[in-house]
Amino acid sequence: MFGITTINKSHSALFAAALLVCVSASEAQASTGPFAGMAGTWAGSGAITLASGAKEQIRCRAAYNVGGNGAKLDLVIRCASASFKFELQSNVASTNGAISGTWAELTHRVGGTLSGSASGGRIQASVQGTLTARLAMSTKGNTQSIVIESPGSPMSAVSISLSKA
Repeated sequence: MFGITTINKSHSALFAAALLVCVSASEAQASTGPFAGMAGTWAGSGAITLASGAKEQIRCRAAYNVGGNGAKLDLVIRCASASFKFELQSNVASTNGAISGTWAELTHRVGGTLSGSASGGRIQASVQGTLTARLAMSTKGNTQSIVIESPGSPMSAVSISLSKA
């Protein structure tokens, strides 16, 4: 894409956090895991807040494969803005309301782990890797809302909304 550069490693972890969370919960039902309604293609947009306070718009597309009766999720997410792009792959699993998994940002070959809880379409999680982040996510029907905070990092906040395509 013309005029696009790749994000650096510290930005990769924050985006990975945002994107892992955006796909990691849906309305839980008694007989299925929290990822049951996630399979397919999703797309959306959001904003990144830099440590300086400047904001930049971002657009994302995602493909999710769900297994284990809704308890396992494999994903590929690609995002771009006016000044950067990245590609994320992840594997996430849920056991008794607890979620855990791994992520990798392929452009810089960095990665880390994700852990937290999923209940009633909501996720509270922390991401570890190149940096740490706190995240909260809500899924209602075919829409997802994600908020990530990473104080002290070059990208201090991310907000993304995705819709099932």
